[in-house]
Amino acid sequence: MEEVDAMRKRGVGVSLVGVIVISSILVPGGRARGEIFKRHPVLSQEAHASDVGAEVLRRGGNAIDAAVATAFALAVTLPEAGNLGGGGFIVAYLADQARIVTVDFRETAPRDSNPRMYLDGEGHLKANCRDGAWAAGVPGTVRGLGLAHSRGGKLPWAELVDPAVALAREGFAISDDLARSLNKELSPFRNDRANGLATNPTSDQGKLADFAESVAAFAKPDGSPWKGGDRLIQKDLGETLARIALNGPDEFYNGKTAQLIAAYMAGNHGRIRREDLAGYQAKIRQPVRTTFRGAEVFGMGPPSSGGIVLCEILNILERYDLKADGPRSARTLHRVTEAMRRAFYIRATKIADPDFVPVAAALLASKPYADTLAETITDRATPSARLAPFPIVSRESDHTTHLSTIDHSGNAVALTYTLEESYGAKCVVAGAGFLLNNEMGDFNLIPGRTDTGGRIGTPPNLIAPGKRMISSQSPTIVLKGGKVSLVTGSPGGRTIPNTTAWVVLNWLEFGLGPRATVDAPRTHHPWFPDRIVIERELDDDRVIEALKAMGHAIARSSSQGIANSIMVDPETGVRHGVADRRRSTSKASGD
Repeated sequence: MEEVDAMRKRGVGVSLVGVIVISSILVPGGRARGEIFKRHPVLSQEAHASDVGAEVLRRGGNAIDAAVATAFALAVTLPEAGNLGGGGFIVAYLADQARIVTVDFRETAPRDSNPRMYLDGEGHLKANCRDGAWAAGVPGTVRGLGLAHSRGGKLPWAELVDPAVALAREGFAISDDLARSLNKELSPFRNDRANGLATNPTSDQGKLADFAESVAAFAKPDGSPWKGGDRLIQKDLGETLARIALNGPDEFYNGKTAQLIAAYMAGNHGRIRREDLAGYQAKIRQPVRTTFRGAEVFGMGPPSSGGIVLCEILNILERYDLKADGPRSARTLHRVTEAMRRAFYIRATKIADPDFVPVAAALLASKPYADTLAETITDRATPSARLAPFPIVSRESDHTTHLSTIDHSGNAVALTYTLEESYGAKCVVAGAGFLLNNEMGDFNLIPGRTDTGGRIGTPPNLIAPGKRMISSQSPTIVLKGGKVSLVTGSPGGRTIPNTTAWVVLNWLEFGLGPRATVDAPRTHHPWFPDRIVIERELDDDRVIEALKAMGHAIARSSSQGIANSIMVDPETGVRHGVADRRRSTSKASGD
C-alpha cells in the first residue's frame, strides 16, 4: 500500500496559527473532556501556548489579544512551526462591527532576488536550495501580529509578549513528540530513527545538525538525547522576545534584532538586507467570500490561494446533493475530487501576489465562475493535463500551524503561520535564537516547467524582488445568521484548502457533530500529481475500486492536516472547541 507520509510531516510544522484551543484529554467512552465552553476556547497545536491564550482571555483580553499571545508562545514551544522568522495570515471577525478583517503577513522576496536564482547553468535546481540563510524570505510574523493588535487588540502589547518571554527564559517541559523531533533533527546522520541512531547517512536533506547556531539553540546542554518532560530553555530567543515586548514590532525590523539578522545573512550567503527588513509591511486585505447552504464562508485572499480554492470547491459542490449519497460514497468522493482538481488548476494559473499580478479574486470566488468550471465535470475522472492550455512534462527522477479562538463577546480569530517546512531553513539567527523560514521555495522555482509530479512553473508565482510567494494557508470563519458558526484552518502545505473544505462540508453539508466534523477522514487532489490521496480510514475496497473504474488514481496517507476547530451551537451559543486527534499535543484551553 502506497504511503504519503510526507503529507503528515508537512502537517506538523507548516504554519497556520489559529486562536482555537481545545483539550485532547479523553474520558471513558472516548469523549473528549474540555470540548464545551461557555465563554472562550483557544485551540492550538501545543498545550502551553493554548493555556497562554486562555489566560489572556480570562484577564479581559479579546480574541485578537489571545491570538497574538498564543502565536508568540508557539514561537517558543512549537519550534518546528511556531515562529518569529516566518509569516502567515489572520482572518478575524469583529463582533462590534459585524465585519471580517484579514491580515496578510506573508514573507517577501529580498530585493536581491530574481526568477532563476536557485537554478544552475543547465536550468536545474541547485543542491540544498531549501536550507540555510539563502532559502529565507523577509519574515512577516512580528509585523503582522503587531498590525492585528493595533487594529483590534485590547490589552497592552507587552502583556501579550511577556508570557512567551517567560517560556523562553525559564523553559518549559517538552512533549514526547518534540523530544523525538529534536533528537532526529540534531543527529548528524540522515533518516535516523527516532532514538537518534543512524540508519542512512547518505540523504542530503538539511537538518538542525547542519548549523552550529541551531545546535547551540536546541541541543540538550549535556549532549544527551531529549526526553519528554525535559526542560527546554532558549536564552537568546527570550532576549529577542523581551526586546520586542519592550520596544514593539518595529524592534524586529529596525532594532538590534534587525542588525543580528542582517549580520547573519551577510556571513552565510543570505540575501536579506537591513533595507529589506526596514521596508517590510504587513497589509490589511479584502477577504474572499461565498455562501454555502445558507451560511457565509470567509477566507483569506491573495497572496494566499486558500480562500479562493475553498470558495471554488464549495461553489462547484453546491449544485450536488452530497448528503444524499453520504460523505464516503464513491460518487461524493469523485465529485469532491473533480472540484479540487479544477480549483487547484486555477490556483496554479491565476493566483499570485496581487501587488504584482492582477488577480480577480471576487470573480474567481463567485458562483458564475464556478459554473464554468463545473460544466466539464462528468461521471469520469478528468485527466488533469486536459485542463491546461500548455504542455505538462513528465516528472524528473510542509510545516505550518493553525490556531483558533473566540471570546465572550463573539469576536473570533483564525490564524495560520509557518516556517514552510519543519524547522524552516534549519538555521537559527546567531544571537537572536529563532529559526528562519525557507518560504522562497513556495515560488515557482523553475520558470516554464509544470510537470506531472507537482512541480509548477506558471508565470504568476515567479520570484520578483519584494513579491510575496503564493500560499495555501486557509484560515476560515463561517457565519450563520450573522453569528460565528465555525472557526477553522489547518497546516499541511498544499493539502490545507482541501482539509478545510472537508471540515466545512462535514459541518454544513453532512450535518456531523463537532467531534465527528474534525475526526472524519479527508482526501486531497492538487491537480498534479493527478491522483486522489486518501486517509487510511477511507480505505474501503469497494469504494476504491469504484473510483478506479471512474479513472482515478489512488494514493494513501496515514494522516492529513490538523484542523483544530471551534463550532458554535446556533441555538444555545455553546462553543465546541475540538482538538484534532491527528496531533497528540493539540489542546483546547478556556472556560
